[in-house]
Amino acid sequence: MATLTTFVIVALLNPLLYSLLNASPSMASTLESGLLDCLEDNSVINYTTFTSSPQIYYNLLNFSIQNLRFAEPSTPMPYVIVLPSSNIQVQSVVVCSRRHGWLIRTRCGGHSYEGFSSTGDSPFVIIDLMRLNKVDVDVAEGTAWIGGGATLGETYYHIAKASKDRYGFSAGSCPTVGSGGHISGGGFGLLSRKFGLAADNILDALVVNADGLLLDKTTMGKDMFWAIRGGGGGSWGIVVAWKLRLADINGKVTVFQAKREGNETVMNLVREWQVVAHNLPKEFYLSATLAANSSHVIGVSFLGMYLGGVDDTVRIMRDQFRSLAIRKSICKEMPWIDSVLRFSGLPDGSTKEDLLNRFLVGKSFFKAKSDYVKVPLNASSLEGAIKYLEEEPSGTIILDPYGGKMDEFEEDHIAFPHRKGNLYGIQYIVNWQRQEDDYKYMNWIKRFYDYMEPYVSKSPREAYVNYLDMDLGAARNGTASVETARKWGKRYFKNNFDRLVTVKSHVDPHNVFRNPQGIPVDPKQVR
Repeated sequence: MATLTTFVIVALLNPLLYSLLNASPSMASTLESGLLDCLEDNSVINYTTFTSSPQIYYNLLNFSIQNLRFAEPSTPMPYVIVLPSSNIQVQSVVVCSRRHGWLIRTRCGGHSYEGFSSTGDSPFVIIDLMRLNKVDVDVAEGTAWIGGGATLGETYYHIAKASKDRYGFSAGSCPTVGSGGHISGGGFGLLSRKFGLAADNILDALVVNADGLLLDKTTMGKDMFWAIRGGGGGSWGIVVAWKLRLADINGKVTVFQAKREGNETVMNLVREWQVVAHNLPKEFYLSATLAANSSHVIGVSFLGMYLGGVDDTVRIMRDQFRSLAIRKSICKEMPWIDSVLRFSGLPDGSTKEDLLNRFLVGKSFFKAKSDYVKVPLNASSLEGAIKYLEEEPSGTIILDPYGGKMDEFEEDHIAFPHRKGNLYGIQYIVNWQRQEDDYKYMNWIKRFYDYMEPYVSKSPREAYVNYLDMDLGAARNGTASVETARKWGKRYFKNNFDRLVTVKSHVDPHNVFRNPQGIPVDPKQVR
């Protein structure tokens, strides 16, 4: 069914229609007209403003906002949304924004858990990279160049199609997530136990820096190249392209889902899973998702994927996790790209082509947090966690197994530090539908998170930067001292935080690229 949103996106992807979205400089203030004049002087006409067309502006603004907490009327909004169609246009927008005093927000897929890609301190500009979404696969080399605005769904689809299902890429499961932010934060996914993170598989990148220069791996230098791989988005520049090392799947994969219910059953299975999942062959991914139903009965869903056949899948489960009782009848062998679709969260009946759709249906308000577990939770601590989930059926925890390839890297291999010693990561998430319920659900997840403190990593209590959490601390106007930023920086980056501060102070000394939990500049280290 055609909708206004559909029309807006079609229009935005047609360069001939961009001029319809332009604001008249006479309608804007001197500051605003200075920015717009600068953009047009540099042949950047692919933008829209509220004053030019409020309906189109709002549709474009909200199209990529995935968390409705940041689509509320009180949320600060950008004056200009720019959709560059080339690297040189990105360079021009950076130069013009900086020259005229505008804060920059870069948006790839809009999945920032705390809205950092779509909100900011006024005045600010959104640079939306959705048009920089080309995926160019070199099958012979086993690599691909992808645009910084390509979603994971677009990336996976084109890699599988070009390689005839030989190759995949190790990254997350949600197809509408933008590659730029995801890779910048590390990028854990179903293939990470075998191939490492998305950021572990970056061979090169093109980045527009604070001076508007286009840099590659060589010209940016080893320190900045290290920082952009896992050091979080929004602090270093705008990544307009990534070169990927592809994952050689070279065959079909086997997937299954096993659901179990009941307090005692769930507790016993999860206790065993904590040890089993980490020690499975690196070709095996087995996660556990816990939630209660509307009757407040706890359940767990085990999602499994094995880079091999059904018979081996059943044998491994029988040998290492017999109590789960996996049967051959629930295991399905399929090309890797079909497993992506299976775990994508898209509606039943979706096709591989649906991975190309950037629009996320079923948006909601949500809040998330994260943890890492190094010692298995005992029965008592698990029982307490289950009680929190039984209290709130809208809440979920997702347990992602580490081990395998993740154990083989040192913590400073790239900026992402959460490696050997972690049994699994936890994502806590709660969803709701009404703004007036914000406090209720955010208070619930905070209480749950506080309860878990004795049972997770310590000194620091680690967190995954791709699951941003403003409760860890935030900088006013995106500017914080090193010691203030250390509150969240050590949790996200552990001992890599200090090196990230040094890199930031060298490559962006004026803090052009900043956000409430960005890497700070240390004035003592500015060169």
